[in-house]
Amino acid sequence: MSERNLAQAVNHALDLALADPDVVLLGEDVGSTGGVFRISDGLQQRHGVDKVIDTPVAESGIIGAAFGMAVAGMKPIAEIQFMGFSYPAYDQVVSHVSRIRNRSRHRFTCPMVIRIPYGAGIGAAEHHSESAEIIYAHTPGLKVVVPSNPYDAKGLFLAAVADPDPVIFLEPIRLYRAVKGEVPDEAYQVPLGVADIVADGDDVTLIGYGAMMREIRRSVGVLAEHGVGATAVDLRTISPLDIETIVEAARHTGRAVVVHEAPRTGGLAGEIIALIQEHALYDLQAPIARVTGWDTVVPLRRAEHHYVPTVDRIVAAALKTLEA
Repeated sequence: MSERNLAQAVNHALDLALADPDVVLLGEDVGSTGGVFRISDGLQQRHGVDKVIDTPVAESGIIGAAFGMAVAGMKPIAEIQFMGFSYPAYDQVVSHVSRIRNRSRHRFTCPMVIRIPYGAGIGAAEHHSESAEIIYAHTPGLKVVVPSNPYDAKGLFLAAVADPDPVIFLEPIRLYRAVKGEVPDEAYQVPLGVADIVADGDDVTLIGYGAMMREIRRSVGVLAEHGVGATAVDLRTISPLDIETIVEAARHTGRAVVVHEAPRTGGLAGEIIALIQEHALYDLQAPIARVTGWDTVVPLRRAEHHYVPTVDRIVAAALKTLEA
């Protein structure tokens, strides 16, 4: 057992995964410099240039090459440097990666992982701070995973590598070195599609994933100072959703707040709210609230704090549900 931050946990998971002769890592600068966030630092030196492959700056080519490898029986891990850079590869993901099992009537599968750092909070420029996970969660044939802590990051990643179908693995940029935790040194897996209850209270349920879980955990503490007990649900996987855990957590308290930094309109919060109302409407004591990013481009550094959901916004929403 070692204390690692989230970046170190992903690096260790990559190191373990690359021991499999069928696994390769490819992407822009993943080998020579260890990636833009140094997540793959040292891996090319340990595993060689044939296993950790620097590619041209061509996202469509990265995903297309990885897709061909996967269909041929390998297990490629493709890195896209930022979520805003994933759009040139979107055609490959939607038209080929996600569809090959259905298109081939299960003759071919696509066991590949696409790593994408995402989210705001580090003062990056446009196209470097986006949270567009819903476009991938909305695509049949893909699993979408978003860890919030080092333990889950390693376990979820190794589960993603072992999965026979494609997985989008989203890494919250601002948590890379902001959260630490005990992580086993050996290989282990955290099951995909299973949410985690990270706090247990009786008054209101907070639901989120990825980078927002840090704000949610802090909000649980602030609400406790107000005499409010909060249950907190870390989704961990947003496709498929763990519907049973979501519904039971909302039913337990009768009140819920859903949090994500992606834009509000068409965001995952709307889907979660609909699921709760379909399955637990008569258990609700108040309308479900949502705290999200805004329907605009993520602003630059000086205005970024107006965009990203904060503890104050989450607490205010939770307290408002208690007024009903």
